[in-house]
Amino acid sequence: MSFCPPKKILLVTNAFYPEISPRSYRATELAREFFRQGHEVVVITRFRNHDYRDFLLETPVQIKMWKWGRLPEVVIPQRNPWAFISRVLKRVLMILFEYPAIEDMFHVKKMLRREKGYDLMISFAVPYPVHWGVAWARNRRKKIAAKWVADCGDPYMGDVLDSFRKPFYFAYLEKGFCKKADFITIPVQSAIDAYYPEFHGKIRIIPQGFDFNLSSQRQVKHDREVPEFAYAGRFLQGIRDPEPLLAFLSKIEMPFRFHVYTDQPEYLRNYLDLLKEKLIVSRFIPREQLIKELSRMDFLINFDNNTTLNVPSKLIDYSITGRPVLNIKKEFSAESVTNFLKGNYSNRMQLPDPMCYHIRLVSEQFLVLLKTESLC
Repeated sequence: MSFCPPKKILLVTNAFYPEISPRSYRATELAREFFRQGHEVVVITRFRNHDYRDFLLETPVQIKMWKWGRLPEVVIPQRNPWAFISRVLKRVLMILFEYPAIEDMFHVKKMLRREKGYDLMISFAVPYPVHWGVAWARNRRKKIAAKWVADCGDPYMGDVLDSFRKPFYFAYLEKGFCKKADFITIPVQSAIDAYYPEFHGKIRIIPQGFDFNLSSQRQVKHDREVPEFAYAGRFLQGIRDPEPLLAFLSKIEMPFRFHVYTDQPEYLRNYLDLLKEKLIVSRFIPREQLIKELSRMDFLINFDNNTTLNVPSKLIDYSITGRPVLNIKKEFSAESVTNFLKGNYSNRMQLPDPMCYHIRLVSEQFLVLLKTESLC
């Protein structure tokens, strides 16, 4: 690892520890690693009713929080005639106004009002109003940091997974932050076409990063009579859709146990009675614990996004476990599922070397940008 003199680093993010989400992991892991390397780290994030004393004993960074939730949330009642209307209203507000995340833009601008003198500032999206707030606060007279890196987990205007395209007026906000940022970081090369061509010279590919030890994460597989496999993540109707797989599993006589870790159990509800003890549904658990559970499985499931623009970060966790991965594509293959259930993994998904995602290497790639000029 190349030596880098101590720097003053500002991280601006909605998602942070102890939240369980890819963006939270991104910001939290970088905060920890930058501190381990001897840098001064300040985190600006939204308020959480959480006791950070243990976290700060391990990673004594400075955390500044904005009060979040002043805009009323649209609550969807359960099994209520108003549920459909509430669901539609919530969706419309999100599409047209980026509601309620839009308030992050105002909070971020206010929080940055007195910040200055940083070597590096990294803002994290989603949600994208975080970038918009930084762009609003930063100008030639008040740069806040020598270099600003806008880190994008998924595309915004170029998103192809959402069934509705973003309204045209959000393009002005996207182009605004892209113009002001010194660099734009994205996790995969294949996503570059989802961003405006005039900013491609600012784009750098920096994958998601985690601190891990492969020898401790990978567990020896024990032969078992009943195959066990798992999926961890969210669903998206018509894209990351479990329906074809569950329909097939409910018709076969083979024994198995399918573990699902998700915050969307409604996608599985129709099959709980059909599959009974064969389908075990759990809420999300902390990432370290999740990887240990996944490492015990015979194989893992990935529901393909059917696009190279959005690559799920769960594949990093999957690669760390060393378990075979069955990639479920839009054109469902019953033969592939049957082969995996029989222990034939010859058609397993090819995953990158997990060491590419080690947080030490990833943090270095951000620090290198301090010495780099963009091409725009």
